[in-house]
Amino acid sequence: MDWANVIVRFALYLDLMLIFGVPLFALYSLNSLERGSATAKQFVAKSKVLAVIAILLSIVGLINSTRMMSGAESYFDIAPNAFFMVLFEMSFGTALLIRLAALALFVTIATSILTKRPSSQLVLMSALGAIALATLAWGGHGVMNEDVKGFVHLGADIVHLIAAGAWIGALASFMLLLRWAPKGGRAEVQQLGRMLNGFAIMGSVVVATLLVTGTINYLMIAGLNFGRVFTTTYGILLAIKLVFFLAMLALAAANRYRLTPMLEASIASDNHGPAIAALKSSLVLESGCALLILALIACLGMLNPL
Repeated sequence: MDWANVIVRFALYLDLMLIFGVPLFALYSLNSLERGSATAKQFVAKSKVLAVIAILLSIVGLINSTRMMSGAESYFDIAPNAFFMVLFEMSFGTALLIRLAALALFVTIATSILTKRPSSQLVLMSALGAIALATLAWGGHGVMNEDVKGFVHLGADIVHLIAAGAWIGALASFMLLLRWAPKGGRAEVQQLGRMLNGFAIMGSVVVATLLVTGTINYLMIAGLNFGRVFTTTYGILLAIKLVFFLAMLALAAANRYRLTPMLEASIASDNHGPAIAALKSSLVLESGCALLILALIACLGMLNPL
């Protein structure tokens, strides 16, 4: 396995999910007045930095992928025309060019355009982030099929990426809010509690979408052959990924039904330190599971599933 490519894939998955998920979180969790607040501006600023990093990672990914596809032994042995072939004669290259264009527009919008219309800014940033994230589907098993089956597989892969990005973005946003809330006052903690409650519906939609699209992706790759696939390296890593996903579900349920009510109860007594600490510990564990899942996905995309 080409570990350099795995590392770049992992970094791109994480980065692009945050680029989509963080502005989306700000859009649905903040009301129209709050979208122009300092909190929203922090989300926008951090997303902009991530978009610049994603552009650099995409270029590194292009170099890595071109070396692998051309069979060059080192980066210095890559023929110049190999880059032209990858970029302009392969769907992977087309997706990469679309990603770079979307990221460039993302940075432009986050920097200057529509700063006085924060709602429109967040809508456009979320849309461009979704486009950039969706292009990752052309670098995985989603393109292994043709005709109708290929359309369904690629579509399910894209929706799966979007749902995962919404979850990862929300986790990162909550981690940031938990850092900022103790520095503020009662109002900041109340806002945090409201956002945690507001994510309940979105979280349910995300989980349901991940389950449905994940099942479709599996069936498109391995069919109903459950026994054979789990004797391969791909199947073993997939099983480990499912274990971490179930752990994330358990932690998310604890956040929703135990820790969020604890935070709300603490507001009345003005002693929200322990509740915030408990939430932070739970979200750190959930985020850790998410990072391990992304690392496994980066590996799975490089393996033959059968």
